[in-house]
Amino acid sequence: MVFKRHKKSEYRFEQFIGNLLRIGVILATGLVLIGGILYLIRHGSEVPNYQFFRGEPAEFRTPDGVKTSILSGRNRGIIQLGLLLLIATPVIRVAFSLLAFIRLGDFIYVIVTLIVLGGLAYSLIG
Repeated sequence: MVFKRHKKSEYRFEQFIGNLLRIGVILATGLVLIGGILYLIRHGSEVPNYQFFRGEPAEFRTPDGVKTSILSGRNRGIIQLGLLLLIATPVIRVAFSLLAFIRLGDFIYVIVTLIVLGGLAYSLIG
């Protein structure tokens, strides 16, 4: 009986994670698409100048800057929000996996998942 319950909870968790990833990617794609369409409506006829490289403006390098950009009506902020969501989706998946492994008491996977989560956090922050 315990084995069946364990398998059922694993199956439900796998379904939850699959839906989480699916919804995250669909939302991110939708945001990037909407932002891209709005950007092209406004700037589609401009001729780009490829003689000089211009990196991403500082306002798009932080979540607060993206939020400020969206609230001020800039379309590139919507695109950046979609990209942030796309990056955050697998990170959230790893965090939920950590919670599931803690709940199941599988401490080897807890340690491995903590290492993966630490690596992701370091790469995003550092």
